[in-house]
Amino acid sequence: MRSIQEILSSTYRIWRARIKPRLKELRLSLYIVRKSPLALIGLGIITAFLVIAVLGDFLAPYKPLAVDITNRLQPPSVQHFFGTDEFGRDVFSRLLSGAKYSIQTGVVVLAIAIPLGSILGAIAGYFGGKYDEVIMRITDVFLAFPSLILAMAVSAALGPSLQNVMLSLIVVWWPAYARLVRGQALSVRENAYIEAARSMGASRVRIIFQHILPNSISPVIVRATLEMGMVIIWAAGLSFLGFGAQPPSPEWGRLITEGRIYIFQAWWITAFPGLAILLVVLGFNLLGDGLRDILDPKLRRVIEVR
Repeated sequence: MRSIQEILSSTYRIWRARIKPRLKELRLSLYIVRKSPLALIGLGIITAFLVIAVLGDFLAPYKPLAVDITNRLQPPSVQHFFGTDEFGRDVFSRLLSGAKYSIQTGVVVLAIAIPLGSILGAIAGYFGGKYDEVIMRITDVFLAFPSLILAMAVSAALGPSLQNVMLSLIVVWWPAYARLVRGQALSVRENAYIEAARSMGASRVRIIFQHILPNSISPVIVRATLEMGMVIIWAAGLSFLGFGAQPPSPEWGRLITEGRIYIFQAWWITAFPGLAILLVVLGFNLLGDGLRDILDPKLRRVIEVR
């Protein structure tokens, strides 16, 4: 019988053989990230944004909805870092509290739009024929409308609320992912391993979910990271137009629309929420550029050759 030491040694060798390629990929990814300081800056901005979104209500020095008419329209000071609004509410506290609405909107929209569009795109690309025609023609109908106009129309039909804004953005966003994944699926389905899976009796559903989608995910991840900021901008824009969050919600778009009346008298009410949106979108764009480099196979091959 084999000794315990031999068994442990054999197990370690097997584990090392399996984990070695993954460690190599991780080291390569970290090397690419270190060579891209802008991606690290983007990651830092997003990390700070996520912390604020989760802990904003606890970090706020004042209650976001607390009204104090005696301190209305106060400029930035030691007591109120970002000043106060027309009701004497602390803008800094409202800004911290409103971060969760932006991250919630972005996550919910992409968490639904990406799987929906990806699955439909994979089905269209893999099956082809009538499936491709039906899915792509439906996609073309949605893409035929100007995206912002379509989002406004859906929001207006459903009524003003942040949940309805999310639904309208899902309607606008999924067709782009359907087209993206369909193009990837048309390429992936011609690979030898897909034919090997068919010959081994793998079902079409299994091929789609275990081969087509996993091998089409890289451009989807990059696009999702870049478009997270765009979703936040659109949600804020719809709230600014009155379709999204309603008073007294401290959602960032709502803060801007409430302060636009006092733009010349109290610039800080709109300036700081606008700056927050700018920084968050910049962070996601920088991180998206970094992920594009990490997931670019041509760049990885060049580095490996070196």
